[in-house]
Amino acid sequence: MSSANPPNLECRMYEARYPEVDMAVMIQVKNIADMGAYVSLLEYNNIEGMILFSELSRRRIRSVSSLIKVGRQEPVMVLRVDRDKGYIDLSKRRVSEEDIATCEERYNKSKLVHSIMRHVAETLGLDLEDLYVHVGWPLYRKYGHAFEAFKVIVTDPDSVLDGLTREIKEVGPDGQEVTKVVPALTAEVKDSLVRNIRRRMTPQPLKIRADVEMKCFQFDGVLHIKEAMKRAEASGNEDCPVKIKLVAPPLYVLTTQTLDKEQGITVLTNAIKACTEVIDSHKGKLVVKEAPRAVSERDDKLLAEHMAKLRSANEEVDGDYGSEEEEDTGMGEVDLDNSAAITE
Repeated sequence: MSSANPPNLECRMYEARYPEVDMAVMIQVKNIADMGAYVSLLEYNNIEGMILFSELSRRRIRSVSSLIKVGRQEPVMVLRVDRDKGYIDLSKRRVSEEDIATCEERYNKSKLVHSIMRHVAETLGLDLEDLYVHVGWPLYRKYGHAFEAFKVIVTDPDSVLDGLTREIKEVGPDGQEVTKVVPALTAEVKDSLVRNIRRRMTPQPLKIRADVEMKCFQFDGVLHIKEAMKRAEASGNEDCPVKIKLVAPPLYVLTTQTLDKEQGITVLTNAIKACTEVIDSHKGKLVVKEAPRAVSERDDKLLAEHMAKLRSANEEVDGDYGSEEEEDTGMGEVDLDNSAAITE
């Protein structure tokens, strides 16, 4: 292929050129203007959209910069799509936590698919949109998401790829143009695609988390809490090791990482049970604030931010100030000094 005409490596991730109204999409903020923020729709080849300032928050806006920052990526809701003019109006304030979780999961899958497709196209000098037309989008249609098809390709590529076809036009011996149906992929493209999928699609462990409150006002209450934490961690196994960390008294977080979500939830449930038995035996109390569930990187970041805020708040509080309960449960801070032995 001549360098004068390099292949096109830019393409949207989905067959539809524009998103649907009321759909959550992943955007990146490009710049802040007088009326609102201009953004790129990352799943739609960076076409432009706009979030008006009135769609940033349900509350009164004191500082725009605290709500939206240039460069940030986040899910927003599609309000209007003018296909003729290419205008897309978006809202940050109307997107729910559920929409955000769904959008992030879809985008992470789509981004991986796109990265693999683009790498194959670039390596073999193919047009990326052509690869999507004949491989990517048919797999999205059949499997709901090409990511699901790619998971099958890891172990059984033929069952997924050999059924894909494309039509080509040829001039027959009589000079008439005829349409022939041929495999969508040459052996070379199929081999490259399968190799890249197998390299990139190794199973990723899920993080499972539970949030509990634990208190013990008995003499040596801190030691009893530590004993309960050790019992919780001992209930983990090699596939699902359990860790328990103090957020701020009386809040603790239990986590595990596993390839099997159900197993992870069961292991954390058993860890909470073991922890409860110990703390109950010392007349303490454990309350489950958030049951075991799979969490995203975003949840991890939010927890880290929350812990940092609590730490700085603790540093600002006068040591003599606080209720009896705060002072009592505050003994849990001692826990931090030796927590490495417990939580690692």
